[in-house]
Amino acid sequence: MEENDFVSIWLEESGNPAIEELALANAEVSGKTAKVLADKGLTSKDLSVLVDINPMEIERWLSGRHTFSINVLKEISGKLIA
Repeated sequence: MEENDFVSIWLEESGNPAIEELALANAEVSGKTAKVLADKGLTSKDLSVLVDINPMEIERWLSGRHTFSINVLKEISGKLIA
């Protein structure tokens, strides 16, 4: 980082609101997804079979360690809400 790079200094001191907002939205989506799974008596493994995605990836989404893409959200909602 350059010594006079004000944007970098501000981000370091203040954080990035867009990233924080994305993290909060992702946590909300993963919580709602987990609730729908529980309400339907399904596991994350069941979801992985429904959407044909590696179970470890599903676990990363549900734990908040990985963000959902819009395409995955559409596929999950299509399978769970159908």
